[in-house]
Amino acid sequence: MVSLRIDVISVIPGFFESPMEKGLLGIARKKQHVRIEVHNLHDYGLGKYKQVDDTPFGGGPGMVIRPEPVFACIERLQAERTYDAVIFMTPDGSRLDQTTANRLSVLRNLIILCGHYKAVDERIRKKLITHEISVGDLVLSGGEIPALMLVDAVVRLVPGVLGDSESALTDSFQTGLLDCEYYTRPAEFRGMGVPEVLLSGHHKKIEQWRRENAYRRTQQRRPDLLENDSLDELRI
Repeated sequence: MVSLRIDVISVIPGFFESPMEKGLLGIARKKQHVRIEVHNLHDYGLGKYKQVDDTPFGGGPGMVIRPEPVFACIERLQAERTYDAVIFMTPDGSRLDQTTANRLSVLRNLIILCGHYKAVDERIRKKLITHEISVGDLVLSGGEIPALMLVDAVVRLVPGVLGDSESALTDSFQTGLLDCEYYTRPAEFRGMGVPEVLLSGHHKKIEQWRRENAYRRTQQRRPDLLENDSLDELRI
């Protein structure tokens, strides 16, 4: 049974072919935990050449995505089912984080609009978009890479997608901290060993070590995360 449907709208839908067919996303689709459909905005374009962009009013460089194709595509999708969120990937949106991915993963139907060119007509954002999400303070050539990041972050949290359901719960940021260090065989490699506690078989001590290690790692690498008041009980 499909737990989550995601419809992605892009001017270059071919960008998603390999990532959506391989790896975790491909497995999730084959097992029908999720359904991901990619829509070509040019299918809703204007005129003989299926135009989706035009020059900005007031002049200036770059092109702007016109409202008509986007409205036509999203309204057709919304006529078929109810969507919980219509997301626009944009540098000036709210920063994508684990909390956002967690919240989106429990929804049923999502639309993701990938920006392109200079901008999209502001009326699209005001009328159709419910969530605006950024992956960082930088500008890319389009919203396809950010959209793929969002899809991957959300899909891996859908029940049944990961082979080990607890794996996602121990990832970095799920508890507000970075994840701890991990080791595997061999126990000794080029003079480098493994912390003895991890070889002890003492599960309570191992859990305590991992908790303390995660805190120290966060303190060293991302001290800004420790400013959250909800982490007071984790302080060592």
